[in-house]
Amino acid sequence: MSTSRRNQLAGRKTLPKNTRRKKKRGRKMLRIIMIPLMILLLFLLFKSCIQKKNQYADVDATQPEMDVQLLDVNPYSRPGTTIDHVNGIVVHYTANPGSTAQDNRDYFNGLKDSHETSASSNFVIGLEGEIIQCIPTWEMAYASNDRNADTISIECCHPDENGKFTDATYRSLVQLTAWLCAKYDLTADQVIRHYDVTGKICPKYFVEDEDAWVEFRRNVQDALEKQ
Repeated sequence: MSTSRRNQLAGRKTLPKNTRRKKKRGRKMLRIIMIPLMILLLFLLFKSCIQKKNQYADVDATQPEMDVQLLDVNPYSRPGTTIDHVNGIVVHYTANPGSTAQDNRDYFNGLKDSHETSASSNFVIGLEGEIIQCIPTWEMAYASNDRNADTISIECCHPDENGKFTDATYRSLVQLTAWLCAKYDLTADQVIRHYDVTGKICPKYFVEDEDAWVEFRRNVQDALEKQ
């Protein structure tokens, strides 16, 4: 061994045996504590994923409560045109943050006087999950352009600009959509967005978050399977 190496070894301080044992025990205790914590963390993460997946497990395809406030028959929002066959459900958002279902229903009905535009929807779902029916399901609404004649439309209120629905609105949307699918013998694949008809960013959140749209249709299918 070289002189420099001996000098290096000679300069080291040797820890007392008790200190070494304490450090070893400390490391062992840390491992004993960390392993259960990691298991607990993984369990909580798994539980969170399961709960998120099953968040709407209690929603089925029964007819939801709704307030029937049919629009007056008029050329601007309720033409009174009969739908021969329902081939799909179209989901929309109001693009009017903070507005209520009643606000939107009254706006549609007011078009008979204002003649501002032609617009309406069969249903409007509010921020608290309340559902107002504006047009019978066997009549056409002015909502989905080329698909007005063979679809039922649902407008959804939203609290802010990002277009995401409240949980109450979402739950009602899942149940209402599932009920309509069951009523007209449709599948979740026949539920579409306004975007899928015209390319319009509507409903905004479901267009910008494709995974959220896929999850919504999965929730609808799950509700249908509870029949």
